[in-house]
Amino acid sequence: MTIEANTPAPLEEKNSPLAWSQFDTHWTLTLFGTAVGAGILFLPINAGLGGFWPLVLLTLLVAPMTYLSHLGLCRFMLASTKPGSTMTEVVTEHFGAQAGKLITLLYFLAIYPILLIYGVGVTNTLDSFIQHQLGVVAPPRALLALMAISLLILMMQISEAWILKITTWLVYPLVMILAALSCYLIPYWRTELLYQIPTLAHFSSTVWLTMPLLVFAFNHSPAISYFASAQQRRYGQQADYRARQILKRTAIILLLFVMFFVFSTVLTLTPESLKLAKQQNLSILSFLANQHNAPVLSYLGPIVALLAIVSSFFGHYQGAREGLKGLVALGLSGGIQPARQSHFDRGITTFFLLSLWGVAVLNPSILGMIESLSGPVIALILFIMPVYARYRVPALQRYLDKRWDSFIVMMGGIAISALLYTLIR
Repeated sequence: MTIEANTPAPLEEKNSPLAWSQFDTHWTLTLFGTAVGAGILFLPINAGLGGFWPLVLLTLLVAPMTYLSHLGLCRFMLASTKPGSTMTEVVTEHFGAQAGKLITLLYFLAIYPILLIYGVGVTNTLDSFIQHQLGVVAPPRALLALMAISLLILMMQISEAWILKITTWLVYPLVMILAALSCYLIPYWRTELLYQIPTLAHFSSTVWLTMPLLVFAFNHSPAISYFASAQQRRYGQQADYRARQILKRTAIILLLFVMFFVFSTVLTLTPESLKLAKQQNLSILSFLANQHNAPVLSYLGPIVALLAIVSSFFGHYQGAREGLKGLVALGLSGGIQPARQSHFDRGITTFFLLSLWGVAVLNPSILGMIESLSGPVIALILFIMPVYARYRVPALQRYLDKRWDSFIVMMGGIAISALLYTLIR
């Protein structure tokens, strides 16, 4: 059985004459860039602490998890009777005003912490690069964070078309350098990890507690709303057909490049080194750059980390801005008046700038934020809600597949239960 809904596609989608275009390639790379951010840079740390073999099972699970969950959310957006609707508008249309408020709040809470993570991550990466690779004294943390975050947000004021192009340009060198670094680390692999067989209890707990971070590392849901709208504008009735193709390619590319990188870094470092990286609140690439004297790794590591954060920041910023706009619009009786739109946009920009800067200065644990905030809420929005919608929304019921629906709900439930466990232990 292929990873598709069992219900046949509409007649016009079978043997579709649509040729793959540069537009489709751009969106594949944009979704890839949205996913490859802080998650991939910190996934090896937590996943690697559990050993090699739990990673094998996680690798087998992550491709269908990623593809099916994002396809479900995309179809949820495409099912709206008003093409181009925001997440808030689609949820309100399908589930009502009260559900719209709740899901919009959760959507914002799923994405906003990721921006905070990127604010901390980009500041720490720059600070480490200046001190260890350039060998000079870094500026005060407050100033460095303000400059870095201001530049990221300033770039977001460019038009959507240019953001798409910039993200694509960033992803090309990111993919090539990421693959090169993964191969570069092969001579440093410690093959004795292959012979360390964990107990069943240790194996199960590692897979369970790593699931929120895995969900986070492969998540590109903040860009799905814009992605679905773009597919509708370009392909009309065939939007679902093309979306399936793009999302499938994105999942495959993520699996190949991300998990190869994760395995390569995990096989390179000892558990003690991974614990030290976690304590230092550094990405795995910055930590590797500081541990190895090789110039290639010392300089390319931080560069890849910065490219990954910047490319992912764009998609998450758009998603967080959409979520915050939806929350404010739901709280106002008449919505956001067109005459006040520019003032409102400036207010949102100021809010993101100040909050990201404040958290970056405080420097909380990035892995702790991922495990406690983003991963589980993302699982609820990305895994649970679209499956529920398929059983409630008539337009989505043709995509029902109890076997894959059960799989997606189970994976989302595992991620959410891992959060509850970390909160009470």
